[in-house]
Amino acid sequence: MPGIAIPFFLVHPRLMRLEKAHMLEFDGTTLESRMKLLRHETAHALANAYRLHLKQSWRRRFGRNSKTYPESYLPRPYSRNYVLHLDNWYAQSHPAEDWAETFAVWLDPGSRWREKYRDWPAIKKLNYVDTLMKEIVGHTPPVRSKKQVDSVNTLRITLREYFAEKQTRLQQDLPCFHEQQLRQIFPASVSHKNERAAHFVRKMRREAINSVARWTSESRYRINLTIEDMIHRCEEMNLHASRDKEETKTALIASLVMLYMGSLRSGMSRLAI
Repeated sequence: MPGIAIPFFLVHPRLMRLEKAHMLEFDGTTLESRMKLLRHETAHALANAYRLHLKQSWRRRFGRNSKTYPESYLPRPYSRNYVLHLDNWYAQSHPAEDWAETFAVWLDPGSRWREKYRDWPAIKKLNYVDTLMKEIVGHTPPVRSKKQVDSVNTLRITLREYFAEKQTRLQQDLPCFHEQQLRQIFPASVSHKNERAAHFVRKMRREAINSVARWTSESRYRINLTIEDMIHRCEEMNLHASRDKEETKTALIASLVMLYMGSLRSGMSRLAI
């Protein structure tokens, strides 16, 4: 269908607050992020309206649109075959999303895609989008249905069920620290002069979540779960932080970043669709 879908919680401030409270974040918090979503969804609408995914030239660049959507995917963070637009290297999840992300970058007037992707293989896809859009200018789309799919009025799932399902999905393949890793972050001996590691982590929780999410594009909900496990393990092991707070903070955040990036590279962690 040539329609544009947006997350349901963006339709009301109370729903946005609930999403933030349960998931610690949500897509569309800023004008910039909402524009990213709309550009991405415009690509899907155009592909359906003009049946672009049926073109052989489209399939050669992006793959088969009819490919079954996976429940999760394993991205290659350093691949230059795909553009970077939405978080979690979303272009790598499915051919249709590769198209939508490429189109969104092409459509953004501030993306400077010709310069930014000049030496990336992804530039071929961007040039293709540029050519394809010039071809369809002025042509009436063959698919013009206004039928709504999964409109708000037809939703029957409750908010409790929605959050339970989403949180359960994000708890899968959760990376956690080994005992030796925790001892490297908190090497101090037990002393009244050294702060308990669990207390230190609690104080650093918000800053750590924001920093790790920024560097890894990982879900804040998942990072928080790892930190919760970390606090529990630190209490069990009676670990203490060193007296150099800045050094300990750096070690904590760097270790979390490496934990999540290493989990992706090893294939142990997959991102949910």
